[in-house]
Amino acid sequence: MMRVFSSRLQWDSQPNTLSILLAEKRRSGAVILDLTESNPTRAGFNYPGEELLAALADSRGLLYNPDPHGLLAAREAVVEYYAQRGVDVPASRILLTASTSEAYSYLFKLLANPGDEILVPRPSYPLFDYLAAMESVCVRQYPLDYDGVWHIDFDALASAITPRTRAIVVVNPNNPTGSYLKRAEWERLQTFGLPILSDEVFSDFAFAPDSARVATLTGASDDALTFSMSGLSKIAGLPQMKLGWIVAGGPDHAAALAGLEWIADTFLSVATPVQWALPRILAASGAVQEQIRRRTRGNLLHVVENAAGSACRCLHVEGGWYAILQVPRIRSEEEWAISLLADSDVLVQPGYFYDFEEEALLVLSLLTPPAIFAEGLRRILDTAGRPS
Repeated sequence: MMRVFSSRLQWDSQPNTLSILLAEKRRSGAVILDLTESNPTRAGFNYPGEELLAALADSRGLLYNPDPHGLLAAREAVVEYYAQRGVDVPASRILLTASTSEAYSYLFKLLANPGDEILVPRPSYPLFDYLAAMESVCVRQYPLDYDGVWHIDFDALASAITPRTRAIVVVNPNNPTGSYLKRAEWERLQTFGLPILSDEVFSDFAFAPDSARVATLTGASDDALTFSMSGLSKIAGLPQMKLGWIVAGGPDHAAALAGLEWIADTFLSVATPVQWALPRILAASGAVQEQIRRRTRGNLLHVVENAAGSACRCLHVEGGWYAILQVPRIRSEEEWAISLLADSDVLVQPGYFYDFEEEALLVLSLLTPPAIFAEGLRRILDTAGRPS
């Protein structure tokens, strides 16, 4: 039979055992304590609804006058966002996208031919394989090591570079380890002579200050071509608004932006109303960010305090929305996740979803409402204290 669809779509679409069990539980009416919630709009935060809706009602959104870089007023709002963080970014270096995922798509198109390679961290968010496959690009992983803190394994990174390597991705802070790029690491990354794609969507959500940290690569170097990415999904807790951006810097950034302009002009995907609304959305984002910070810090403290002295331990995390709980290696991560859902009605993600190599790790969302989080954690710790 003649093949109909592209090989880009050759992915296993069958639900895994955990998903099947979850669907069965919900059909039976079980009350699930969901410790995986990553959508802030479903996590019980108070949004400035009237202000956000008023921002979207701007009559200028009725006029279509596209700019492949994004409307200047919107890019100037991004300039102000960085200025409030002490970083000087000219609007001419900013290109708007519909999301960080689209930003990756544009950058893969810009930097790589089919069959070329992009280096991505492991562990990390399990989307890179899909994004790369859509561009006919190959992913090669470099490991993050943990010895009480997370850091890049530079020997392994160097070994992963081939003549077809076109860029190195850093997620800063990493999702889900919550580890920021350190200044010493940034200095070493520049020595490889490759473009650096820096995913900074969680950058605003640090748990404590650290002078050794590089919060953003925006304007960080004249020695390496850099692309810093962020957007409303995390900054404002508004993934449905579909607006992100790329900030280009370093040598050849002008040529890179010219190429990105061609790509963006082909799609023109960012909606006009959200661009006009961006200054007001960013101005209103502080209140939501503070709610998220309070909750994530509170839930993280709860994990650290309650895991201490138990059969589990919470791995060190510097920022972001997740905690990594190491549970006894009496069973696999998948068996832990299935057992917790089957017997305790607690939903967690096993570490292998994020390509953790070490057993047995569970990923917990710190966005979870505190009462649900506390009860879910209690059940996990109780189960870990009763090994079978």
